[in-house]
Amino acid sequence: MNTPNKLTVARVIITPFFLLAFMSSIPHRCLIACAIFGIAAITDAIDGKLARKNNQITTFGKLLDPVADKMLTTAALLAFIAEGICSVWPVFIILTREFIITSVRLVSAAQNVVVPANIWGKIKTATQMVFTVIIMLWGELVEVFGFLRLNYHTVTNVMIWITAVLATVSGVIYLVQAKKTIDFSK
Repeated sequence: MNTPNKLTVARVIITPFFLLAFMSSIPHRCLIACAIFGIAAITDAIDGKLARKNNQITTFGKLLDPVADKMLTTAALLAFIAEGICSVWPVFIILTREFIITSVRLVSAAQNVVVPANIWGKIKTATQMVFTVIIMLWGELVEVFGFLRLNYHTVTNVMIWITAVLATVSGVIYLVQAKKTIDFSK
């Protein structure tokens, strides 16, 4: 197994630890979870660059990398719902987009067709990662200082809704691109 694939597998392994830390009652849980999330997010940035740079792109990596990403981001969204800091509706929109796009990617892979990620998808992913970090760091401040609780839930929901809008836009663009190159009758 090459290094990029090891990093992808590491992200899969790290994700439950992120969720465990965030959902725990230990002191500074948000900060600890944020650090774990950050490490996992960094592996996402590094694995793709390494694979392209060293010509180590594999079918395993192409299939597992997006799954590992979705595991990490979904864990964060589910934790936010469980903690009552975001609404279920934007999360539903985001996850629906992820399931649809992952399904289309599997169809395209089966047909040996590559539908490249669009800039909107990259913006959505970057925004979602940054917002997740902001939400956890703000959560740490709320736990430590309490008075910063004002508007926390409102701002958190706005950030998740922005992600949902970006997810929708990038998903529609991806589907339009895919329709031009994939035979959906097979």
